[in-house]
Amino acid sequence: MLCTGRLGGLAARASALLPGRARPGGLGAGLWAREVSTSWSPVGAAFNVKPQGFRLDLFGERQGLFGVPELSAPEGFRIAQENALRKSDLLVARACSTPPGPQTVLIFDELSDALCRVADLADFVKLAHPEPAFREAAEEACRSIGTVVEKLNTNVELYQSLQKLLADKKLVDSLDPETRRVAELFMFDFEISGIHLDKEKRKRAVDLNVKILDLSSRFLMGANFPNKIEKHLLPEHIHQNFVLAGEHVIVDGLHAEAPDDLVREAAYKIFLYPNAGQLRCLEELLSNRDLLAKLVGYSTYSHRALQGTIAKNPETVMEFLEKLSDKLSERTLKDFEMIRGMKMKLNPQNSELMPWDPPYYSGVIRAERYNIEPSLYCPFFSLGACMEGLSILFNELFGVSLYAEQTAKGEVWCDDVRKLAVVHESEGLLGYIYCDFLQRADKPHQDCHFTIRGGRLKEDGDYQLPVVVLMLNLPPSSRNSPTLLTPGMMENLFHEMGHAMHSMLGRTRYQHVTGTRCPTDFAEVPSILMEYFANDYRVVNQFARHYKTGQVFYAALDQIYHGKHPLRRSTTDILKETQEKFYGLPYVPNTAWQLRFSHLVGYGAKYYSYLMSRAVASMVWKECFLHDPFNRATGERYRREMLAHGGGREPMLMVQGK
Repeated sequence: MLCTGRLGGLAARASALLPGRARPGGLGAGLWAREVSTSWSPVGAAFNVKPQGFRLDLFGERQGLFGVPELSAPEGFRIAQENALRKSDLLVARACSTPPGPQTVLIFDELSDALCRVADLADFVKLAHPEPAFREAAEEACRSIGTVVEKLNTNVELYQSLQKLLADKKLVDSLDPETRRVAELFMFDFEISGIHLDKEKRKRAVDLNVKILDLSSRFLMGANFPNKIEKHLLPEHIHQNFVLAGEHVIVDGLHAEAPDDLVREAAYKIFLYPNAGQLRCLEELLSNRDLLAKLVGYSTYSHRALQGTIAKNPETVMEFLEKLSDKLSERTLKDFEMIRGMKMKLNPQNSELMPWDPPYYSGVIRAERYNIEPSLYCPFFSLGACMEGLSILFNELFGVSLYAEQTAKGEVWCDDVRKLAVVHESEGLLGYIYCDFLQRADKPHQDCHFTIRGGRLKEDGDYQLPVVVLMLNLPPSSRNSPTLLTPGMMENLFHEMGHAMHSMLGRTRYQHVTGTRCPTDFAEVPSILMEYFANDYRVVNQFARHYKTGQVFYAALDQIYHGKHPLRRSTTDILKETQEKFYGLPYVPNTAWQLRFSHLVGYGAKYYSYLMSRAVASMVWKECFLHDPFNRATGERYRREMLAHGGGREPMLMVQGK
């Protein structure tokens, strides 16, 4: 999943959960070569040892988060925010006074970068930092920057400075393709924000956008908030599977891979139990999105959200989902029959197939089907071994290696966070990946990629290195062994590393289209392609992947929620109806899965992107990597034709050139 660019407009382009280049006048690899540090250590060992804290720098000066000096304390967010806003004021004045030309686009991108570097970092910190003071300060920074962004997206004078460029055919024809596309993307952001409206309606659009930001933040927090139940209401023998707090059991997730059926059932019913406040928040979020879409000229929010994507409009999405559902229906029934048979075999007293069963029993089926011998093909992999395997794979495909780097005191938010340097054999240092992989209290139960800083060519000719965070929820190491991954965990790790490498391997001129900042239904292609590598025996000697039959249901539900308003019935009734049509397993009374559907925020009206990206990734895998998943020439071509461009090129052009 991507979590970045939620602000839209002059802040980063859409897409945690995505997005150098060999082209005339482009950025040659040699220009950006950086020396390899001798302080880097092997990646595998770094992830298989227990965190030792900051013992090497006990008395040193505390640095800020991600090395940003101001962020050594929560109050630093206010300073960083004020600095960004001062810089943005200067850049707006400069954009409005500069004659139209390529420099206009560079100024717009620098403006976008100044705001993103605070907003994107704060977007991560407000979710993941263990200290409430940091989370609250980051939340305030997000809201402040978000408000400014929405005002800039309706700033007529700023809009006119870009319009003068795009209205001059001679000037437009003189722009290189990437610069022209970035200019058009900025113009597109003005248009969907209501720049064409009168002053009063533009202010209304800004107010709605700010309200949507607030509601989105509230919904995300609520989607990850645990539920609790009195101990005596659960059988005592399953208490140990959950967190205990006095006389209560805390349930903070679905426990989908727990082997005990009762544990999974209890987690499902308790975690998904409806919350009235969360339900009101969702209804208000959907209603305000609909109001905004209609105000700026769209019939539904889905029509607005899908502008600029591969799908183009919700009609195409629903046609795609209906056809996919029809084609998968027979296979889905067979899958469920196999899962039902396995459940009957292992638990004949309770063999009815329920929604909490497929993830666990499909894993059991895979292990049995491929006759996995623990001594030869252990279904668990240490985190260090998986990271070393990823480094080897990236080295084979791209000439890239991953190295662990010691962090300074205050640079990371938890002592088990690891910092990786991504190093190319000839280009040198490409960027940094911070790996926040292990479970901890109050950490959201979602696997995400966050852009902290986008790559771009700076005015002084240097290249701004990208910085990202990968957030997973893996179990900590035990006294006797390092963190061990199930097949599902390993697949998620590969998926998120696909996002990270998309960010690392691009060398776009503009941060507005760097890495994963591209159309959402293309942004998931590199990450889903990595799942194919994760399930290829030549790469990890693992078994084949079970298709996620629920995804069509989730995507259809997302489209209906963002379709015509007012909704004809409650969001829970719509969930039940859609589940029966697209999924095939019964709705469980007194549950409200949609209230935990965090993708409704970052992927509102775009959840279908996983499925469309899977179709593209499948094609790329079969045509490029199926024969030899380690082929360097193919890897270089994949980088050159797809990864390098971020959002700076039309997705279909990249797919056709794969």
